[in-house]
Amino acid sequence: MNTDNTVSSFVALVVSLLLFSACWKSESKPLSFAKVTTFAGINREFGEPFGLAMKDGVLFVSDGEQGKIWRGAIDGKLEIVTDKFDTPSAIAFDKNGDLIVADAGTHTVKKILKTGEIESVAGVENQKGFADGDAKDALFNAPVGIAVLEDKIFVADTYNDKIRVIENGKVSTLVGSEQGFADGEANQAKFDTPCGLTIWRDGRILVADTGNRRLRVVEADGKTWTLAGNGAQDSVDGFLAESSFVQPTAVTIDRLGVIYVADGNSIRAVGRRFFPFVETISDTKRGFSDGNLRQSRFNRPSGLAVDESGNLFVADAENQVIRTFSGAAIGREITKPEIESLRFSPAEFRQLSEARWTYNPPERRRDIAGTLGEIRGEIKDENSSARFHNGLDIAGDYGETARFIRTEKVLEPLAVQNFDTLRELIRMPTLGYIHIRLGREKDGKLFDDNRFQFAVDDIGKPNGLRVPRGAKFEAGEAIGTLNAMNHVHLIAGRSGAEMNALDALVLPNIADTVAPKIEKVSLFDENWREIETENVKMRIKLVGKTRIVVRAFDQMDGNNERRKLSVYQLGYQILKDETLVVDKRSAISFARLPDANAVRFVYAVGSKSGATGETIFNYIASNELRGDFYKEDFFDTGKLESGNYILRVLAADFFGNQTSQDIEISVGNQN
Repeated sequence: MNTDNTVSSFVALVVSLLLFSACWKSESKPLSFAKVTTFAGINREFGEPFGLAMKDGVLFVSDGEQGKIWRGAIDGKLEIVTDKFDTPSAIAFDKNGDLIVADAGTHTVKKILKTGEIESVAGVENQKGFADGDAKDALFNAPVGIAVLEDKIFVADTYNDKIRVIENGKVSTLVGSEQGFADGEANQAKFDTPCGLTIWRDGRILVADTGNRRLRVVEADGKTWTLAGNGAQDSVDGFLAESSFVQPTAVTIDRLGVIYVADGNSIRAVGRRFFPFVETISDTKRGFSDGNLRQSRFNRPSGLAVDESGNLFVADAENQVIRTFSGAAIGREITKPEIESLRFSPAEFRQLSEARWTYNPPERRRDIAGTLGEIRGEIKDENSSARFHNGLDIAGDYGETARFIRTEKVLEPLAVQNFDTLRELIRMPTLGYIHIRLGREKDGKLFDDNRFQFAVDDIGKPNGLRVPRGAKFEAGEAIGTLNAMNHVHLIAGRSGAEMNALDALVLPNIADTVAPKIEKVSLFDENWREIETENVKMRIKLVGKTRIVVRAFDQMDGNNERRKLSVYQLGYQILKDETLVVDKRSAISFARLPDANAVRFVYAVGSKSGATGETIFNYIASNELRGDFYKEDFFDTGKLESGNYILRVLAADFFGNQTSQDIEISVGNQN
């Protein structure tokens, strides 16, 4: 047992009990949230709503992608306050009514005066670093978090891993030494990419310590302790020391002292019960749905604010809207068609950048090694786990330089994941790039590019990498070099709205004249008992509900013989005397990334694919899959008149090449 940790946890529990109990009054209790609604953004006003601040019942929103600050009335109508920022992040009002803004992209802190003018508060425009002293000379490294107490502005200097203070024209470091995790005195405490700040009771600061997956407390003298989270990357509710977080990004407190945390894809709360307990008040899965609290879904919530009535507003960054937990008629539940209208169509997406491949020369056609929707893993039985491939694999040579195909800036605070693994990646707003040795040559030599901020061990070997929020990259600039996977896994679309890259991107000189191949068609009854389809001399007699499983694959021009790609669309038709009776030719479609839970509704037992070994796609063509929609279905012979029919299975690729296979069947008493 670690005695220090045990003592620290006990002290934190005692202190938090005292603090929370002091906030409660016998007649006071948190607002009972009735539902989750969408408050603003349904007309695509936002690029990336990130920071929120409430003043006199009016909500202010920072838009990191567009560089704007918005003002939202109680009816959700929006107007632009200014569009003069770079990558505005957290925002907060000072006692004079001026709006303080952490402008991560310029490494500065600024304020919007009540007159609408913008003034610099601290930092040197477009110059990152670390330096205390006069505010005009101080240096920050993409600050994300802001909190204000009287004459003090507290700053989460995110990529310096410190909490800084601006007061009387001076900048000083309150707490934080180097990237890591440690509680203790000001010069001992360590943070990892702190993002969210808010003022707690008696001048304490609550810190959403994003990289450490904890909620930390900084006392006025800089002494730091952990309020909640055990460091495990998970969403586990429970008492403070037992709880765990995924990626806490924002934190706020209501007038009763209830703490709310934007964590990963969910909203967490501390203090809605008598005892300090971490509880999740939304679903934890990524998505977009209003209504019932526990079934509501979010997509990288990044900002929080509470009004005087206790209604909670959420900047739902990747869904590009503002949502509310409310007990009143604020906002409304939006429909699935409205949600779909918020997403880019492939045609719109194609207009966002010029045609090019992920390597140089940009117009040279490359081999496609994997497509969206393919199974990854293997389904051996009902307990097997597998996933959908969410991008387009573009083959290259080991160590070849991979390049951005679109000009974008980083918005996710922790955009780099899986450092020094085969799945190392960087997530940009509309594109993701995987299997790349980011910012490094194939021999490990670091790029001479300070946008790639490496952490190193005692002997100078890189052991971590961050690319700060607000860092900008032009199309054609180097991302890094290919690792042993020998391809770029390219994701097209925002997180949660991934599209088929063959449709969403313009890839020069791409060609596909090869039709998919159907290897085998198998039929099963409702209980997955196989119906004999081989070595029969008569029509296959079908009774009741039938499952249709099709083993098929596709290829593109230039693919080697062993390459097997997923088909784009697959289904079946039923014909009688050449007359179409049932038409489900597009029962399965991979235009968008399916819901993760749909894998077993698309792929039958025996399906498998990965970096090595055989590739088998056994599609359940009698089921349905279109984007987020999926369901189990059957070819129901009971809906047909007795007689002879043709079951025609069809498979098509994105480029319109199609193949089919006919099976003669009989329904009812026919032979």
